[in-house]
Amino acid sequence: MVTMLQLIWGEGYMSPGGPGNVAKLLQGTRPHGKRILDIGCGIGGPAIEMARIHDAEVVGIDLEQALIERATAAAHRYGMAGQCSFQIVEAGALPFDDESFDIVVSSGALTQSANKAGLLDEAYRVLNRGGYMTCYEWMKSDAELSDDMRYWFKLEGLTYALETLQQLGERFGNAGFVDVTTTDASDWYREEARREYELIRGELYDKMVELLGSDSAEHFVEDWRAMTFVCDSGEMRQGYCRGRRPT
Repeated sequence: MVTMLQLIWGEGYMSPGGPGNVAKLLQGTRPHGKRILDIGCGIGGPAIEMARIHDAEVVGIDLEQALIERATAAAHRYGMAGQCSFQIVEAGALPFDDESFDIVVSSGALTQSANKAGLLDEAYRVLNRGGYMTCYEWMKSDAELSDDMRYWFKLEGLTYALETLQQLGERFGNAGFVDVTTTDASDWYREEARREYELIRGELYDKMVELLGSDSAEHFVEDWRAMTFVCDSGEMRQGYCRGRRPT
């Protein structure tokens, strides 16, 4: 999966948009020189980008040791180990002091977490007063999950705990965040998903077979076909949510 995602989204990235998505997450948060926590850092691409572009000190955390090891190796490879550090954590309370970060970011961590309220409470706790929590997440429509969505979940092999964008915004408010904003990005990713689907069954296909084998290549082609279907139907949605800890 990691190999596949990097083929599509770029080296170091396990979520859509690459550096452009990092820029959207941080826009308006005044990130230069700040201390940033990246929840669900994956293999480190976004954290390294934040450190490189904004001269920030970034701490990335994830649940999987293999991802942390790859992120750490990437930081050394790009000469960013002095500004980027990565550590494995367990689900639950974050291993950081109160008010120890200026910005908390997530790109997909809330998507995968059934305990969104607990995760947002922890993000609020570790934020300095006036700091921002900002995320890009995958969500659902108001309708009950369809068989098509459940089929895509099965292909993905991941645990999705999807809510609506409105529900996510309400959770931010319940956690104590103010100036909460939500932005629906479904139209953008609907086009991106279609482009990605054409790419993997076209010019990237032979490379996928070389790296993953023909069975895995075919699996991912079907995975993306199923994803484009639920995106096109409007059932699978994407969006940004942001809130600020009061001063």
